[in-house]
Amino acid sequence: MKKVNRTVRRKYDISRKRKLVKRLEIKVDLIALLEYIDPTFLDYQEWVNVGMALKHEGYTADDWDDWSKRDGGRYSPGECFKKWTTFEGNGVTGATITQMAKENGWEPKRRKEDHELDWNDEITGNDDYVVIDKNWIEGMEIREPTNWNPVRELTTYLETLFEASESVGYVVSTWQNDEGKFLPTKGNWDRTAGELIQALNQSDGDIGAVLGDYNPEAGAWIRFNPLDGKGVKNENVTEYKYALVESDTMDLEKQNAILRELELPIAALVYSGKKSIHAIVKINAANYEEYRKRVDYLYNVCKKNGLNIDNQNRNPSRLSRMPGVERNGKKQFLIDTNIGKSSWEEWHDWIEDVNDDLPDPESLTEFWDNMPELAPPLIEGVLRQGHKMLMAGPSKAGKSFALIELSIAIAEGMRWLGWKCTQGKVLYVNLELDRPSCLHRFKDVYQALGWQPNNLSNIDIWNLRGKSVPMDKLAPKLIRRAAKKNYIAIIIDPIYKVLTGDENSADQMAHFTNQFDKVCTELGSSVIYCHHHSKGSQGNKKSMDRASGSGVFARDPDALIDLVELELTDALMQQEENKVVCDIYKKAIEQHNFDYLDEHVSQDDLLSAVSMEAHAKRAIPEQLPNVQQVVKEAMNKVRIRSAWRVEGTLREYPKFDPVNMWFSYPVHLVDEVGSLKDIEPEGEAPPWKKNFSKKKSAEERKKERNEALETAFEACSIDEKITLTAIAEYMGVSEKTVRNRIKDHGGFWIDDGEIGRK
Repeated sequence: MKKVNRTVRRKYDISRKRKLVKRLEIKVDLIALLEYIDPTFLDYQEWVNVGMALKHEGYTADDWDDWSKRDGGRYSPGECFKKWTTFEGNGVTGATITQMAKENGWEPKRRKEDHELDWNDEITGNDDYVVIDKNWIEGMEIREPTNWNPVRELTTYLETLFEASESVGYVVSTWQNDEGKFLPTKGNWDRTAGELIQALNQSDGDIGAVLGDYNPEAGAWIRFNPLDGKGVKNENVTEYKYALVESDTMDLEKQNAILRELELPIAALVYSGKKSIHAIVKINAANYEEYRKRVDYLYNVCKKNGLNIDNQNRNPSRLSRMPGVERNGKKQFLIDTNIGKSSWEEWHDWIEDVNDDLPDPESLTEFWDNMPELAPPLIEGVLRQGHKMLMAGPSKAGKSFALIELSIAIAEGMRWLGWKCTQGKVLYVNLELDRPSCLHRFKDVYQALGWQPNNLSNIDIWNLRGKSVPMDKLAPKLIRRAAKKNYIAIIIDPIYKVLTGDENSADQMAHFTNQFDKVCTELGSSVIYCHHHSKGSQGNKKSMDRASGSGVFARDPDALIDLVELELTDALMQQEENKVVCDIYKKAIEQHNFDYLDEHVSQDDLLSAVSMEAHAKRAIPEQLPNVQQVVKEAMNKVRIRSAWRVEGTLREYPKFDPVNMWFSYPVHLVDEVGSLKDIEPEGEAPPWKKNFSKKKSAEERKKERNEALETAFEACSIDEKITLTAIAEYMGVSEKTVRNRIKDHGGFWIDDGEIGRK
């Protein structure tokens, strides 16, 4: 026995009284939740995390120590108290214990149907996986065998659960604790089922001669999964065939009835000789992780159907009651074998089919004269509230700025790209920009639009750069935070940061986009997100075929807004520069010498930059240097802006006419005068123009290669490690090509197939 260091213990005792006061304020009793967590089932780090969580929430080292004693094989007296003093500021909270308990069958009590979602709540109905009405289930009698044959009981059990060559663990020896309760020892594990069956058949009915004599007050135990013959821990289990379902708080006949009504794939049903039935359920998991998931699912279904099961029986190496022996005057016997569904797969499919959670068909006649109201518009003529919209476009189209513009338009009740927006609260989920950059962009866009920020309280921003998770994990967290905010729109930018699965796989992308449906349904708000175009020319494609990946992206949303770049001619750009210059000179003359403008400037002069500059020299010579500086800055801004055509595919509204616009950093401006209406999108130029297109310089080609590499790196960053293979697959090139581009780029390192930024 190790002695607890007195200094450590004294420090602990001083802080204990303070912690007890804090503990009175704790809403969830974590000690009760620990009943659902078996320390023998945890690895070292998980065990330490429980201690950290208890300390963070104001519990004591005694609480952690008492719980740790349940792992008799690893428990070391005094170890909890020594580690306790080192737990400071580790960031592990009570949510860790809550999650562990939930994974082991605990469910939070629901006070009201409209309760605020907890971090660990699942987005499912309360009736999921309910197969039977527990209030109407009738008990089913258990009959003790009339011709008691212990050897037959045990051999039938062994033949049902094991192959002849598989090692079996069993216990006949016991010890008594301080309360006088008989507990099993580790027992035996070095004999195969075939060896035991053969010895039992030759024992002349004396199983004690084969297994050793057992204490008739205590009974005997057996492990239901095969072992490797070297021990009895989880790591000694060779195949994860079965799990134990047991309830010792219910009427035996009701237990029997529920187990059968649930059609559980039971290999053996054993009476324990006291107050419970042991159901050995077929799991047939490929590995330990799958075993844990299947047992979680099994226990969840049992609990929802009224079976109060013991959560401590999850271990694959767990002991169960051995049939063929007596326990305090009562027999432990086989009630039945191979009942219910034939396999885990068959039972799982049956449970899922019974609980498909689909609505019943409706007759149109019931609603013909009383149609339900349509959802009100969010963007008039484009999108209804509670529906989904995708914005697709190439890199540098300013998609993020367009979505920020949309956020502001909804918050202020203004127009977006010419469409009127309903005013309301909006959540902008920022996955790409660092927090300061994102906040500055909102202010820059407000100022560039010239709008007053009268309704800033309508805009919430959730900055998740560096913290994003796959969409199926993000959706419940988003719903929890947004449940009572009354958002009419949630904008997620961009989705490649939360993308799960292969974007070219229709079924995987259907699962991904279903997460947006969950958000819409749970919150009643619209979900708006953006995605990038596929590679190559887009002008000759339909709008719904331009988005990268599976066609699910374009066909799933209720509205698809697509941006395609327009090829600007030199003549048009000169015309735009001329307009801007003329307008600046006109406003300057109006401000400083209005009479001159009225007397000397003709209508033709108003359309000529050269003429207007000459008039400015004569009319406002003192202000001319400042005005010329303004002209220079405006011309530079014109030269760097790009032109775009907005097309769409709508489910709820008629198709709209294409909208032409300029992207003049940081905002998009609709082309009200029609300068862009005759400009062709990229890829739609006639063949003779394509054949004589300007050849790109080496510097331009290098820039494109570097940008493609940057895009691929960002897209693959959703994984913990960014690998050479992943980058190559994303770009559609060989790994050798990627290596060469990384070397040429100079901003990345590569080590043993892993890639990172320098």
